[in-house]
Amino acid sequence: MTVTDLAVPAPERLDHVDELRALEAEAVHIIREVAAELERPVLLFSGGKDSIVLLRLAEKAFRPAPLPFPILHVDTGHNFEEVIAFRDRRVRPDDRNPDGITLIVASVQDSIDTGKVAESTEPSGSRNRLQTRTLLDALEAGGFDAAFGGARRDEERARAKERVFSFRDEFGQWDPRAQRPEPWSIYNGRIRRGESVRVFPLSNWTELDIWRYIRLERLELPSIYFAAEREVFERDGILLAVSPFTQPRPGEQVRTESVRYRTVGDLTITGAVRSTATDIDSVIAEVSAATVSERGETRADDRTSAAAMEDRKREGYF
Repeated sequence: MTVTDLAVPAPERLDHVDELRALEAEAVHIIREVAAELERPVLLFSGGKDSIVLLRLAEKAFRPAPLPFPILHVDTGHNFEEVIAFRDRRVRPDDRNPDGITLIVASVQDSIDTGKVAESTEPSGSRNRLQTRTLLDALEAGGFDAAFGGARRDEERARAKERVFSFRDEFGQWDPRAQRPEPWSIYNGRIRRGESVRVFPLSNWTELDIWRYIRLERLELPSIYFAAEREVFERDGILLAVSPFTQPRPGEQVRTESVRYRTVGDLTITGAVRSTATDIDSVIAEVSAATVSERGETRADDRTSAAAMEDRKREGYF
């Protein structure tokens, strides 16, 4: 199921368009500011809904010129196949990008093979935390002084602390006490040698805004965002997919359920939600009724402690 097959939205489905276009204009302004102030930006792309929206906004910011910077995917090696297929399809040449989009893949497996990080010895061990070293090495290798990300403030408390321009020191680390003020949406992109900035044009968006924008723009998504019968098992209250990287432990029963995914991440720590939403409007209805954020409901890595995300961000995680 893809959104590109939808007909042009009917008038009654165009509510909130003014708000979405205002958010779009703000994000486009931020992206252009980075291109003007920093020397070598890159866009972090996971194949998830937020990075898909971010990539479309970046394309709009520079039309009719091609995208003036590459996109970077930090590949854990524990991926949903549908997401990788979508990623490769998205960067191919098309009417908007006749030359295609430059994709850089930074591999966590390469970091393991070269001894920069150690693989978990636990069965179904997550590589999520290992991404930090891989990301920092990729940013340094590419000489990137700015990296766009699709994080939103409504996702998680640590992300709510960040400014739109979030600065990192020469070690790629983040200090929440050293954030720069951004009065009246004025952004200070000056950095010293070795420093860099992470930029979040979607900071003021919500999950519901993202889905409404996807509908408005008729953006294609990986199929995992829509409900289907999938083999899953429950662990610590999270429904994990049966895969070569996630196998049930003794006492964990495999069953087939109608589920979809609210977020994309390392397959070993990203849970599904029970759902019957097979189209965009049904997903929007479910998101509108949700009382828990997508990370809070489906990401096991955020449950290790109340400050799990903030701890990872301090180390250099995106």
